[in-house]
Amino acid sequence: MKSQIVTFLIKCPDNKGLVAKITSFFFNHGFNIVSCQQYVNSIEDVYFMRIRLDATDAKISKKELEEKFLGLAEPLEFTWSVNYGNKKSNVAIMVSHTSHCLYDLLERNQEGNLDCNIKMIISNHEKLRPIAEMFHIPYYYLPVKKGEKQKQEAQVIELLNQEKIDLIVMARYMQILSEDFINKYPERIINIHHSFLPAFQGANPYKRAYDRGVKLIGATAHYATVDLDEGPIIEQDIERVTHDSTPTTLKHIGADIERLVLAKAVKCHLNNQIIVANNRAVVFPETGE
Repeated sequence: MKSQIVTFLIKCPDNKGLVAKITSFFFNHGFNIVSCQQYVNSIEDVYFMRIRLDATDAKISKKELEEKFLGLAEPLEFTWSVNYGNKKSNVAIMVSHTSHCLYDLLERNQEGNLDCNIKMIISNHEKLRPIAEMFHIPYYYLPVKKGEKQKQEAQVIELLNQEKIDLIVMARYMQILSEDFINKYPERIINIHHSFLPAFQGANPYKRAYDRGVKLIGATAHYATVDLDEGPIIEQDIERVTHDSTPTTLKHIGADIERLVLAKAVKCHLNNQIIVANNRAVVFPETGE
């Protein structure tokens, strides 16, 4: 195996000696442990680990590693995944009218702050095509016509399959995805919600926030599930506002939060920092990657 950083994500029932068993396994196969992050959900007795390994001195193939690790994993009831860090994720961004999250993701990617290949932008409107052209990203206009939503989604899926898309980012894509669509990409669709979930779900949240006289404005990034706006929350943030904030100023403040929250959620996914359990996302902090 060539020199590279290998990341394992592990979830299992909590037991004594897990750390020793896991770290000994990797030590015995020639890996050097770069970082080991752990979390125990004491309410549900579930153990989570994110372990990053330097494979420079490991004399073992990927296939052999996974077969041998399975021997450790099965009796301990591991749910696990491994990323070998040798392939950038292919990302598709879906948008409608609003540009701020799209701009932000494209700029971060261009500056090297997101470790991915943005392969396409898909929209149900033509409005944002100039932004895609500015960044030299293919732009696909696929309108949602009345009674033809299933046909439009089939076209989207065909594009995603052609480019072998690993992650779909809904950067203010103002369409509700069908259950069939979402089920094809479990934990691979990230949505930004322009409020602090579960408050102010649905349309026009800033007007309703203004009507309630809120003192905090926020944004939520989460994995899309068939339950609208109720998927595992990856990242959230807030900012204090006052009584003299108008719906317009609230919207501007919210847009800034949305950019940061969505970018952080996407980065956490790309860096293999997330384990989902029972509709909750365990998000390990960055370790310098």
